[in-house]
Amino acid sequence: MPEGTYATGRRKRAIARVWLASGAGGLSVNGEPVEEYFDRETSKMITRQALVLLESADNYDVVATVRGGGKSAQAEALRHGIARALIIEDPERRKTLKRAGYLTRDSRKKERKKYGQPGARKRFQYSKR
Repeated sequence: MPEGTYATGRRKRAIARVWLASGAGGLSVNGEPVEEYFDRETSKMITRQALVLLESADNYDVVATVRGGGKSAQAEALRHGIARALIIEDPERRKTLKRAGYLTRDSRKKERKKYGQPGARKRFQYSKR
């Protein structure tokens, strides 16, 4: 595995394992550059948010492996992991990243289907007569 600071980020079912090392600003996800891995511009932007906020996007190389969930959740898990790795590097950054909301683990998940119902909340049609 790569050298540097390690952290884990999560969102829904997506889990990102992040290694942060000083470098020239490279960002690779599952062995591919971030521009090739993520299709949407929004996802590419989300992955870099923590680094851009601290104005250190060109100071670190990020190597990440992402599993589970969809691409959007993976991007947010990656942002969470990068933010946590940045704090391990320098605890002074915590206040800035916390205020931006990048350290909060978004715990919203899909609710399970319940028995006696067609879905998580929906009920079967009720007929009085």
